[in-house]
Amino acid sequence: MALHCGSERRWSRAVKMIFCLFFLIPMSLAGNRNTNTIFGKKQKLEVKQQLKRLNKPALKSIKSPDGDIIDCVDIYKQPAFDHPLLKNHTIQMRPSFYPEGFSFNESNNISSNSEPKFTQLWHLNGRCPEGTIPIRRTKEEDLLRAGSPANYGRKKHLTVPNPQDDDEESIHEHATYTEDGDKYYGMMAEMNVWNPHTQERFEFSDSQFWIIAGTNDVDLNSIEAGMEVCESLYGDKNTRIFTFWTADAYHNTGCANLLCPGFVQVSHQIAMGATVSPLSTYNGPQYTVNFYVRKLICMMCTMRKDINGDGNWWLTIADRFDLGYWPSSLFPLLSAGAEAVKWGGEVINLRKGGQHTTTQMGSGHFAEEGPNKASFFKNLNVIDGKKLLRAPWHTHTFISKPNCYNLLDYGDYFYFGGPGRNPNCP
Repeated sequence: MALHCGSERRWSRAVKMIFCLFFLIPMSLAGNRNTNTIFGKKQKLEVKQQLKRLNKPALKSIKSPDGDIIDCVDIYKQPAFDHPLLKNHTIQMRPSFYPEGFSFNESNNISSNSEPKFTQLWHLNGRCPEGTIPIRRTKEEDLLRAGSPANYGRKKHLTVPNPQDDDEESIHEHATYTEDGDKYYGMMAEMNVWNPHTQERFEFSDSQFWIIAGTNDVDLNSIEAGMEVCESLYGDKNTRIFTFWTADAYHNTGCANLLCPGFVQVSHQIAMGATVSPLSTYNGPQYTVNFYVRKLICMMCTMRKDINGDGNWWLTIADRFDLGYWPSSLFPLLSAGAEAVKWGGEVINLRKGGQHTTTQMGSGHFAEEGPNKASFFKNLNVIDGKKLLRAPWHTHTFISKPNCYNLLDYGDYFYFGGPGRNPNCP
């Protein structure tokens, strides 16, 4: 049957449309493939450059049972010296002195043959020689998880607990104990070590301290360290030791561990970001790690800042490892001392499905459960404006979601933590 005129025109338009679809869609897909290829090549180049910057040549490499590779890097070729302020920096190999009141257990020094309470899994397969530092090797998949290689190991703003920043919509939740009202040149704390559950890849759970000066989200200077579970950074749910610093409220400076230039490591025994062992168990054995930070000061510090190590913020862990230091020259404000010291827990709550996360803080149990059940900090001390080591006395607590995580303080120690989502924390 012949088609009438109107039907013939419609048929002609249909044929043209099919023709266009047949030829143009493949061309469009080819264009998308070319665009994806361009972006893919660009990202691969960025990843390659970042890996080269982060992974310094190793004198020895050790495969850890958890899959990490620990590279033993020449101490003088570590990432710190890529920082423009540290190009001509002279390494201080150990602190020049300890403040009055500090008791260092000589039987636990680096040369001791005694077994420490604290170790790392990679130690099972070897150790780094003196003259090197152990660095956890960064892999391609680590950078890809971060989305942008440049963001790997960096924090977002507002990660220091502050009641003025308390916001129902904030994804950062805290339970912390703070000493302020003086000038501070250091602190001590014994931290309980657990393996808290984390729900989502981009959530984390930290037990840590903050030594700070400045204002949140403006000019904050912070040095931090502790234990964390952070799958987005490490690719697993292991408990790992970490350090962090920022000189501008997390905007452009600072990072975790040795993932950017800054922290100067001197210990050949401990790898920042590596898995720790042993871990505490509920109603079972409890394990702790001591953290001690102090700013080295002298009568002529204002004239001789950073000469012979004056002014540097030193970190010692487990009573036996002088891990290294944050050079004073990194910090516009902390170079003169800190305004507050904080201890406690932080979690990320992404509220997937509109519910509170089940990511745990501490042991995953509330503070009132007490010994062998709730996580704790104890033996808290600060180095005050008189350069004396003393217990905290001008203190306050901050608990952002008391039904999800809480804290009970008893002066120089406190219990803290919680399960996250529960009937009272939907």
